[in-house]
Amino acid sequence: MTGGGGSHRSGTRVFSGGVWEERYGYARAVVAGPWVIVSGCTATVGGEVQHVGDAYRQSLTAFGVALDAIEKAGLSRHDVVRVRYFVVDDEHYDEVGRAHAELFGEVRPTCTGVRVAGLIDPRMLVEAEVEAYRE
Repeated sequence: MTGGGGSHRSGTRVFSGGVWEERYGYARAVVAGPWVIVSGCTATVGGEVQHVGDAYRQSLTAFGVALDAIEKAGLSRHDVVRVRYFVVDDEHYDEVGRAHAELFGEVRPTCTGVRVAGLIDPRMLVEAEVEAYRE
């Protein structure tokens, strides 16, 4: 699949059409039994980084990309059991945490936040991985 198309599911793989999926050879998410494991998601939509300089809005977008993949695999945000997010600056933790609380506050998945030196594009402030589980 080439980038830019709509989301679809192929076997146990979910693709979003993101620019790097085809280029770097990975799926947006993999369905493995009762698990849906989502690759790192950023605020990149249609090949463009959204909300440059705004960690809160980038977080909502990145979590939204992940949740879209989970829904395409047949689960929902209520099935999310783990979130990991990576931020490029300590000052962004509260904004990412606020977005996380808005989307997952009633679900209460496990969560890890890590500060990193940088992401693939310097305009990206946050990247998120999400895992969901349903028996």
